[in-house]
Amino acid sequence: MPQVVRSRIRALHGPPSVAPLPHRFRSLAGREAVTVLHRAARVLLDALPELTDRLVEALREQEPAYRTVIEAAPAEIWQEVHHSLRHNVASLVRPRECREAAHRTSRWIGETRAAEGVPLDAVLHAFRMGGAMVWQDLVDETARRHPEDIRLLVHVAADVWNFVDEHCGVVAEAYRRTERRLAWRRENRQRLMTAALLDGTARIADLPDVAAALGLEAHGRYAVLAVATAHRTPHGTDRPPLVLAGGRTALWHSADGAELAIVPLEDGPGDGTGEPGPWAPDGRDELASLAAASAAAPGTRIGISSAVEGLAAIGDARRLADTALRACPATGGTILLDEHLPAALVVSTPALGTALADRVLGPLDRLDPADRDVLIGTLTAWLDSDGSAQRAGARLYCHRNTVLNRLRRFEQLTGRCLTRPSDAVEVSLALTARRLLAE
Repeated sequence: MPQVVRSRIRALHGPPSVAPLPHRFRSLAGREAVTVLHRAARVLLDALPELTDRLVEALREQEPAYRTVIEAAPAEIWQEVHHSLRHNVASLVRPRECREAAHRTSRWIGETRAAEGVPLDAVLHAFRMGGAMVWQDLVDETARRHPEDIRLLVHVAADVWNFVDEHCGVVAEAYRRTERRLAWRRENRQRLMTAALLDGTARIADLPDVAAALGLEAHGRYAVLAVATAHRTPHGTDRPPLVLAGGRTALWHSADGAELAIVPLEDGPGDGTGEPGPWAPDGRDELASLAAASAAAPGTRIGISSAVEGLAAIGDARRLADTALRACPATGGTILLDEHLPAALVVSTPALGTALADRVLGPLDRLDPADRDVLIGTLTAWLDSDGSAQRAGARLYCHRNTVLNRLRRFEQLTGRCLTRPSDAVEVSLALTARRLLAE
């Protein structure tokens, strides 16, 4: 046990007291109490194996958390208890020599129990049980051999229990420090595993362990969601709330310039095979629901990948999410890749997209900027209206004939025919490239 009589010894070796006679009586009583304590403690040191047996058995019976540890490694626990008792009881006799060794033992026990996951309350209870058993043995030994000295032990009782509390503090500090270190290691390990999945660098052989550590299904269906804001924010502050069915949760990871989420998807209707049903063979309905639920704040861009099969394909999904993110307008919004594949093609090869835009729309750049913007705005409204001049005019607050006149002028300037499918495709992609790549 720790040094329980230190304050008494200091009092005995301090400067002469000017207190009245009763103070001298207390000092003498304290000296005698220390002598009685040392004498009983030496007897306990000779009987440590029997004391260890009793304490281990008491822990087995009274502390359920320790019962499991004892049954798993009875010899190791016996040695641990014996080691702790030897140092602590020796501290009663030689406090200066044994105090640090006793503290090291208590710290080691706190660290070991934390690593094993034994609750801290159980560890502290075990230490207090040991303190109570040692104190009771000190009292019993004195009462058996020197009953006339039993009254003197009251003078060191407070020191003994303060000493027990001191070691409980040592144990608790070591336990919490180890718990924090282990939690950091787990979080760092999970972060590295998540990063490896998203980067596509996770080894196939490691995927079962990764799935177990991250709480994911190795062969499940997943999508990746990428979030970016116009201004840098602390990691995690720009993550949209994701409410997933079935108690599933998204696994978030902070990357350079974006927040990424691995989103578990449902396996599909239950036909017993685990395959998606005919209503959504590629999970598009669920992805559309995810896109609708991922409301982007102003200036926030969100890109959602296609669905992929298995953890090994998470890296591919991350690249698809990045592509979808690049297809988002700078003003913000949510882009589901499967619904914007032409735009994804453009941003995937920006050099070719820029070349196409220059080739198709380059003649318009020779116009006055206001005139050019009117033609491009009219062309965009007409394409968004599925080629209807009537609906495009309603959008632009002008007559349909005005729309048709502007379209003919565009054809004359660019040499493209909007009724020719190949030209219409080129024009549409060129407008997308000009809009996305110029931002």
